[in-house]
Amino acid sequence: MDRKNPQSEVFLEEWNGSSLSELRKTATITVSPSLSIQRSGSRFKIVGRRFFDAFVPEGFPSSVTPDYVPFQIWDSLQGLSTYIRTMLSTQALLSAIGVGEQSATVIGATFQWFLRDLTGMIGGILFTFYQGSNLDSNAKMWRLVADFMNDLGMLMDLVSPLFPSAFMLIVCLGSLSRSFTGVASGATRAALTQHFALQNNAADISAKEGSQETVATMVGMAIGMLLARITMGCPLAIWLSFLSLTLFHMYANYKAVCCLSLTSLNPQRCSIALQHFIQTGQVLSPQQVSKMEHVLPTWVSSWSLRSIKLIHTRVRLGERISSLSHSEMKELLQLAGANSNKVKYLLMERKAIIRVIVRKDATAHDIFQSFFHALVTAYVPDQASRHLESLSWMDKHYEDFIQKLKLSGWKTDRLLSPSVCWRANWVCSPRDEKID
Repeated sequence: MDRKNPQSEVFLEEWNGSSLSELRKTATITVSPSLSIQRSGSRFKIVGRRFFDAFVPEGFPSSVTPDYVPFQIWDSLQGLSTYIRTMLSTQALLSAIGVGEQSATVIGATFQWFLRDLTGMIGGILFTFYQGSNLDSNAKMWRLVADFMNDLGMLMDLVSPLFPSAFMLIVCLGSLSRSFTGVASGATRAALTQHFALQNNAADISAKEGSQETVATMVGMAIGMLLARITMGCPLAIWLSFLSLTLFHMYANYKAVCCLSLTSLNPQRCSIALQHFIQTGQVLSPQQVSKMEHVLPTWVSSWSLRSIKLIHTRVRLGERISSLSHSEMKELLQLAGANSNKVKYLLMERKAIIRVIVRKDATAHDIFQSFFHALVTAYVPDQASRHLESLSWMDKHYEDFIQKLKLSGWKTDRLLSPSVCWRANWVCSPRDEKID
């Protein structure tokens, strides 16, 4: 039995794209009655799209946060200026160790280069030991600090030929400065990659970011080599070029971090959001908080003209009880006796500083709550009723505040702060004795 219908028309469409929102029709295949193919778009556009996909994450732009594009633009520009300056500083460094001179020895130059790298490796380990746990909580600030230290290291390489007697000291200090950059930049980049990833695609974002850096490196090296050749033998032109590119590099870095709207709560963002909620009853979005956030180090931010007072600087989370004075220890024991065994933290105040003693079995949720309780305590102006008022606020408004934070797009599963290394344990019983 023949089931063919001469009146029917069968067509098949071809679509291309890495996400449902970005699908594009590329061809239509029709059978009526002969086979015909009608292509949508030129081959040039298809090839161009494939080339573009090599530098952006799969599913772009829906697979990344809205602040991804402006950040990457400024980050690529600052990277470009870095690679151009690298050619100038490397040229000066190679000249200083004797490259191109007959009197220079291979073993001498090799030893100097080895000593320079060894100093950088040791510096990276020490920096990780002292600041490793603080990089996540202040990703914006440390990214700026990392690039500033990189600028300082390049400056020392450029200066080193001017002081032959102190050449090795200057070069090692420059390597030490850049070692901080490697640790801080790598760690903060990992935190930012997790922020950008909306579809568990952090690895893809990191890979595409590597492709973008490769292109910026190639362009920067080419321009840097041309600039090094043009300015060769003219110290004034070298210094003007280097300083101009350095100023642009610092500006591009500042603009890059200002574009970020991080949704994790660190001490500073907690302080800004809480104060606004207490004053208005409304919760700020991550985008609004990012505009009010200080991205420069604390000692620089203190010069800012912004009116907001950051109360998180008055909170010490995870206080070490053995560092307390005798009178403070007696007060701590009284606090522990007045609270039940179920309390996961204690608050003490000394010289306008709110100290948080965290219990041994406290969870991330408990630490999160303890920090906000300390912030409320620091916010209350009346010292006499400070603890009672803060406790009353926590009972009435804390849960509502947390729910509004979640609805505004904030992550409230944990506080992004340095690790709480010091904890305490207390047991309340009728047999506790009073200490004189």
